Amino acid sequence: MHQGPPRQWPYASSNSPLSLPEHPVLFTQNEVFLLERFSGEPSDAVLAGPDLMDYMRRFGTATASLDEMLAELGAPLIADRRPILLQGELANPYRLQDIKMGPLPLLTVRLEGICRTWADGLDPRDAYPGIHHVTLARTPGWWERSHVGLASKEQLKRIREWLDNGVRSTWRPVKLGEGGVRFEHNSDLEPPAPSDVEWDGAAEKVSIESPPITGPSISLDDLLVVVHTRQGCYNHRGRLARCVHMLQRQFHQDLYRKGSSHRWDEILTLR
Repeated sequence: MHQGPPRQWPYASSNSPLSLPEHPVLFTQNEVFLLERFSGEPSDAVLAGPDLMDYMRRFGTATASLDEMLAELGAPLIADRRPILLQGELANPYRLQDIKMGPLPLLTVRLEGICRTWADGLDPRDAYPGIHHVTLARTPGWWERSHVGLASKEQLKRIREWLDNGVRSTWRPVKLGEGGVRFEHNSDLEPPAPSDVEWDGAAEKVSIESPPITGPSISLDDLLVVVHTRQGCYNHRGRLARCVHMLQRQFHQDLYRKGSSHRWDEILTLR
C-alpha cells in the first residue's frame, strides 16, 4: 500500500480503475495517509445518520483519530461532511491533487447488485484521446469494491463541476433506488469473473454466492451518488462493459463508438 505524496501514486488517473486505493486513506495535497478502523458494528447493521457518522469517526491512525487529523489540517470535520460514492478516478490521489480537492477521507466499500461501468462519453482533458469516466448500472447478484469519499459542501460542488467540465447537467447527483453499499474491510475481495455473469439475451445476473460480508451497510438515504446522464453507459449488444473486466484503454479501442448506449435512467433505479 502506497503512502506518500499524491504525485508518487503508482498509477495516473488515466489508468483508472487500476489506480484506486486498496485500503482506506486520508488524501491531502501533500501526503496520502493510510487509515485503520479501530472498532466496528455488526456486519449486518444498516447505518444511518448519527450512527453512520460515529462509525466513520472510528477510522484513523495509531496516533490520531480521523477527526483529529482533519482538525490539524484545518479541514471540515466528519460532522460537516457527507458520504459520496466515488466510483472512478475521483478516488485517485493523483487526480485529487490535480483538481486541488483538499483533505478528503476515502473509505473502501462493497457495491452489491450494482456495478461500475464506463460512461459512454469522452472527456478530452489531460490525455489524448481522453478519459472515460465511470458510472453505475444494475446487475443482480453482483459485488465489487469501490470507494466512498467524505466530502464537505465545497468538495461536493467541486466534484460535480469538475465532472461536468462546463457542460451543465452532464452528471446528476442522485440517491440509489436499488442495490446496496456497505463498508468493506477485505482488501483482497475479488469481483465475479466474466464467466460468472449469466446472460439470457435480455438481462445479466450473477448467481454464485457472494463472499462473507465484513462491514455494515450504508443507508441509501445518506449516500450521494453521481451518474452520467448524457448517453448513459455503453451497450454491447445489450451487455455492459464492466470496469473490472475491461480496463479503460481496452474499452476505448475495442468498444467505444462501435455500438449503442444504454439510457442512464433505464440501467439503474434512482430516487
